[in-house]
This record gives sequence, C-alpha cells and structure tokens, in this order.
Amino acid sequence: MSAEREKATHEVLIDDERVRVTRWDFAPGAETGWHRHGMDYVITTLTPCAFHLEMPGGETVHNNLEAGVSYRRNEGVEHNVINGGDKPMSFVEVELK
Repeated sequence: MSAEREKATHEVLIDDERVRVTRWDFAPGAETGWHRHGMDYVITTLTPCAFHLEMPGGETVHNNLEAGVSYRRNEGVEHNVINGGDKPMSFVEVELK
C-alpha cells in the first residue's frame, strides 16, 4: 500500500565531513519510504509528530512526540516513517559521519 502514499519532502541543510543535517516535512499520511540508516543519527522534532514507523517483519510502532523533543538511534535502523496524524509534521535529522 505504501506506493499510494505521498512522499515526504526533505532538504539537506549541511553536508560536510562530520555531519549531514536534513529537514524533513510530511503532509498528513506522507512517508519517507523504506530505508536503512547508514550512520548514527539524532532527530529533533520541529512540530508535534505522530510517527508511525513500519518495521521489518510487519510491526508498526506508533510514537507521538511534542515539538522540541530529541532522540538518537544507531546506524542500521531500517524502517518507513509515516505521518500518522492529521496535521503536517517536520523534524531535523542530524547524521553523524
């Protein structure tokens, strides 16, 4: 079904020898598409975010975060990020090289 979803948009803000910083913007129901993170990363929400994370094996994890929340994950995470809310959501991703 994910082929029918709108794609989230992103803009790389910084990409140097140490970090890649990307802003992600999602309309309601939009997705990143399946991907595997090749670097450790930190997410900081810019808006309230209703994350629906499709995981390998068919599990979906739901996580609602307020604006201004940060969390980190290790390299190797594989998922599809979906805006499960009814409002646009945005976050900044900082990948550590």
